[in-house]
Amino acid sequence: MNPILIFWFVLIVAFTAIEAATMNVTSIWFVIGSLAGLLCALFGGSVPLQILLFVLASGVSLALGRPFMKKYLDVAKTPTNADRVLGMVGTVTEEINNTLSTGAVTVGGRVWTARSLTGEVLKVGAYVRPQAIDGVKLIVKPVEYDRGE
Repeated sequence: MNPILIFWFVLIVAFTAIEAATMNVTSIWFVIGSLAGLLCALFGGSVPLQILLFVLASGVSLALGRPFMKKYLDVAKTPTNADRVLGMVGTVTEEINNTLSTGAVTVGGRVWTARSLTGEVLKVGAYVRPQAIDGVKLIVKPVEYDRGE
């Protein structure tokens, strides 16, 4: 078998494997370019022509396909029920100390591990307002809060 045909076939397999592993629609364009190079080689095209077709087919498929793929494959973040605690007021139930990686708060009837947004140590009983969620931790800042008692 012709070594150049093997080369193009190996490129197709390699770019397909990369695409399958990443699932980011990043190398599919080069699979198309490699296929163009392989077809050119099958029909007796010269190596420079094969390379030119590879570059052109990859570039054109990227230019035309990427915007379409981004539009339909762009995964938007879906809000979860956890997001509802942002902006609520909670109470520190375990001293929050970022240096020691300790801290817990109760917000909306649920206990969360917590870290201080400002880095200050927050004592048990302090009121806090969650500002962000980082993994399973709430990032909180202290607030003055009057429960109306």
